[in-house]
Amino acid sequence: MTSDAPTGISAQLDAVAAATARLLDTVTELRDADLVEPSLLPGWTRGHVLAHLSRNADSLVNLLLWARTGIETPQYASQFLREADIEAGAPRPHREQLEDLTAASERWLALARVMPEDRWAVTVRNRQGGEIPAARVVWMRYLEVEIHHTDLATGYAPSRWPADFTDQLLAQAVSDRAARNGTGFTVKATDTGFTASAGDPGTVVTGPAAALAAWLIGRSPGTDLTGDLPDLGAWK
Repeated sequence: MTSDAPTGISAQLDAVAAATARLLDTVTELRDADLVEPSLLPGWTRGHVLAHLSRNADSLVNLLLWARTGIETPQYASQFLREADIEAGAPRPHREQLEDLTAASERWLALARVMPEDRWAVTVRNRQGGEIPAARVVWMRYLEVEIHHTDLATGYAPSRWPADFTDQLLAQAVSDRAARNGTGFTVKATDTGFTASAGDPGTVVTGPAAALAAWLIGRSPGTDLTGDLPDLGAWK
């Protein structure tokens, strides 16, 4: 899956739509009592994760509108309002959460489906201020849906991530770690053959691609990996 080029966008959107359908199937089976239970994210309940997923979809609508119209539209009005919306949305009952997530996801996907091809190359800025082509927004949503599906702690493990998603996430996570100039290490995926180093090739960490990716982004302690695992710190 190519995240930075305006080619193959339709296939990329199909992948996000399929991931969203899996997520909504999981959320449909939850109940009110489930939403107040802890997620895998410290300090967040499942309700927090769902509220974040809904507001993230709307924030990415903003970036698509920016690309389409040329009118600067920040992803979020402010960090404070982003956090306030998540806190306000977290306690809502299951029905409201499901309806909101479904509608927000559909709004984003519908707008993305009708984006003129030449607008995918337009530069926008993410919430951290980084300049990205609008095509990158598709990958951003794919990341949110797949990773936070796992964060709901309902049994959707990294091993269930699609292969294309896992491959790209693993490559990105190694690159992100390398950019931080931390402890050097090399990862080797035992199932896909992927090999890459972050910093100076130091210790070698091996395991399935999904397990490596989950460890690199802080969703696993790496107990299913082999090697002398360095202390990575937060991913983002």
